[in-house]
Amino acid sequence: MEIKVEHEPSQEYLENLGVFKWAIWEKEVSKFPWTYDTEETCYFLAGDVIVTPDGGQPVQMGKGDLVTFPAGMSCIWEILSDVKKHYYFFE
Repeated sequence: MEIKVEHEPSQEYLENLGVFKWAIWEKEVSKFPWTYDTEETCYFLAGDVIVTPDGGQPVQMGKGDLVTFPAGMSCIWEILSDVKKHYYFFE
């Protein structure tokens, strides 16, 4: 299972996806486990994060990144600076 990170996608691409209509999630500096029941795509408005999939390599992401997490992935989120992101779960 792979985390897909797109650095600095174009404004046009983000608008075509409807990113700015998605819900917003905010979280302070912290570390916690998470499991994705469904695929999630998110766009970071602020923050710096390291996500380490179970049995995988750490992936760094943050402000300006469009990230897709695969369904069924368990991981550890380590938020290094407060996060604000748009997110959407694909059923």
